[in-house]
Amino acid sequence: MAEAHQAVAFQFTVTPDGIDLQLSHQALTEIYLSGMRSWKKRIVRVKNSVITGVYPASPSSWLFVVIAILATMYTRSDPSMGLIAKIQEHLPVSQSMSTQCQAVVSAVLFSTMLWLMLIFTMRLCLKQLLSYHRWMFEQHGKMSTTTKIWVALVRIFSGRKPLLYSYQGSLPNLPVPTIKDTVKRYLESVRPLMDDKEYERMTKLAAEFESSLGNRLQWYLKLKALWASNYVSDWWEEYVYLRGRGPIMVNSNYYGMDFLYVTPTPIQAARAGNSIHSFFLYRRKLNKEELKPWLLRSAVPCCSYQFERMFDTCRIPGILTDTVQHWQDSDYIVVYHKGRYFRLRVYQAGRLLSPREIEFQIQRILDDPSPPSKGEAKLGALTAGDRIPWAKARTKYFSSGVNKRSLDCIEKAAFFVTLDDEEQGMMGDDPAASLDRYAKSLLHGKCYDRWFDKSFTVVYYKNGKNGINAEHSWADAPVLAHVWEYTLANDSFQLGYNAEGHCKGDVDPSLPRPVKLSWEIPPECEEQIAQSLAVAQALADDVDFHVFSFQEFGKGKVKKCRVSPDGFIQMALQLAYFRERGTFCLTYEASMTRLFREGRTETVRSCTNESSAFIRALEGGEVRATDVCKCLFRVASEKHQLLYRLAMTGAGIDRHLFCLYVVSKYLGVESPFLKEVLSEPWRLSTSQTPIQQVELFDIENHPEYVSCGGGFGPVADDGYGVSYCVLGENMINFHISCKHSCPDTDAHKFGTQIRQALRDLLKLLSPNQTEPSKTEESQPKVKKEQ
Repeated sequence: MAEAHQAVAFQFTVTPDGIDLQLSHQALTEIYLSGMRSWKKRIVRVKNSVITGVYPASPSSWLFVVIAILATMYTRSDPSMGLIAKIQEHLPVSQSMSTQCQAVVSAVLFSTMLWLMLIFTMRLCLKQLLSYHRWMFEQHGKMSTTTKIWVALVRIFSGRKPLLYSYQGSLPNLPVPTIKDTVKRYLESVRPLMDDKEYERMTKLAAEFESSLGNRLQWYLKLKALWASNYVSDWWEEYVYLRGRGPIMVNSNYYGMDFLYVTPTPIQAARAGNSIHSFFLYRRKLNKEELKPWLLRSAVPCCSYQFERMFDTCRIPGILTDTVQHWQDSDYIVVYHKGRYFRLRVYQAGRLLSPREIEFQIQRILDDPSPPSKGEAKLGALTAGDRIPWAKARTKYFSSGVNKRSLDCIEKAAFFVTLDDEEQGMMGDDPAASLDRYAKSLLHGKCYDRWFDKSFTVVYYKNGKNGINAEHSWADAPVLAHVWEYTLANDSFQLGYNAEGHCKGDVDPSLPRPVKLSWEIPPECEEQIAQSLAVAQALADDVDFHVFSFQEFGKGKVKKCRVSPDGFIQMALQLAYFRERGTFCLTYEASMTRLFREGRTETVRSCTNESSAFIRALEGGEVRATDVCKCLFRVASEKHQLLYRLAMTGAGIDRHLFCLYVVSKYLGVESPFLKEVLSEPWRLSTSQTPIQQVELFDIENHPEYVSCGGGFGPVADDGYGVSYCVLGENMINFHISCKHSCPDTDAHKFGTQIRQALRDLLKLLSPNQTEPSKTEESQPKVKKEQ
């Protein structure tokens, strides 16, 4: 095998004259440099562990405390109140040590204990301060005196120059809401979805649960909250993601798009060169913890634990449940092109290959004429189909020999890359339809040309466009969006391309060629691949997608109406759904709980009594005063903001009910209330894609460099998945998904309803703003790609 030949560092031959030993200087140098790189990373990790371990203090503060204590001793004062003398009495030292030396050692030990106690106290104070959330419920722009004092104290106790994981030990644990509050909020959330008889029945079920089984389940949950870092996250990852036995393609994985209007280079290999290099630059920053922790209001830290498994991670299939496996940093990626898998090393002699060198290697793969081996071309379909057949096939056909070595290579790679032979993006005579095709391609591709189990797959298209597909169990979309924003910005604004569109720099032609992975796929395995592909293809064909960019107005005009942009969009979605279906539905909006340690997401139930009252008034057909509708809208919007803040501060509904249900299953008891709650379908599942690193993109001066955001598949068979991204002041991008098999859903018709709902809401709130503003008219026109 080529891999084995490249791994040989020396050869020897036995002759009559003795042993003829031949050493490969290049191979030994590579081994030495690889070892040095590994040890440097270990040293950096140890150093960072020390820095984050003593945060919010610094390692140098230990020396300051020691010097201060020794200085007070020489002034004949005892700051330890006799403790140093006690330590000296019990110090196990030899008789050769002088009394003065013993006193110094005792003072150093006392200083260290005092320093550790100060660190513990500072962390405890910071943890208590970060448990305060009243600031979030105050009116925007109006900060109370209490909150001002709180912000000042947080900054005092937060230390200086925090690393990415510095705040982890100081973040508060997610609180367990009371049964009474959760049940009350749940009943309030379902009231607009039920008639009086249904609501009365659900109220009785809830009351029975609250007074009997609920308290018993709550006791176990509180016990877990005392013991675990987060009482939700491990069960959420296990039962919502890893135990799902259906395909993760479409149902779980999500995607992110490239720039909407520009492609920095039309050369596929060049785009891959800059982008892959940028990913590894980001990984280097991640390993050194040089990324800044995400701070709300420039003071409140968010949990960063999800970043740990971004690279070198793969989901491993199992019969009952999958697992997420994370390895130490690998120095290669795996590239898929026209049915072949290649191992591409991105480090040579201990250094990261330049973008031009990566482009050179990618071009070698594109030019490689070798055909795929038998059964190799559609092997990736195993990751796209049902999980149990994939788990059985993995055990039977990939647990030994050449197949195991090749599969290990894919699973342990930094990430997966697909060189797609299609062209995608906003192009041609029908740019709207081309965006829809682009979204579907990123979500599922050909159902066999992505490795859906990898933490993420980067797709590079023939025309230079790119995109990303991510597995969901290891982290949520904002974490992946962080690296994607960095990569897009670094690719275009930092690295750039030469006049011919190639990556800048020179190439070392002696680079070893990418290694084609070898497979021995038996006919039985090929049959399983075909079955998985059939399942995945049926699922992909059923997905209806519509992506559009709404540019009539954006958050600029919405804010002038003194309304939250997110609340405005959620009301528009409720209005659009009501106009299409004539009823309301259970609506899921994802919010984050990263203010708490190991926090992930919580649900905001956007369909409320207030929103339904507003929409019925607006659509009632009777003459209603505009002022009344405005008033009802503001009440609905404020209620939505309240629910969002409650979800972020640990007072949501759904994660608590989910964990109570898990406990009931462990105890083997049935709850009619919980069973009905957990079986309710989310016919409208929504999420906002955040722009987190605004300093990377100057949208004002470069309006063409905007990403279209990302999206996901529908959650319910008869519902919609809606992702939206608010860009700049005058643009909102939408990604709508549903299923062709449902006669009641149509992504394009729903998109039309959303557009009209946005217009109608702005007209209601500010009739004078509906005409295009001067700033819009003077905005430079962006040339669309051909």
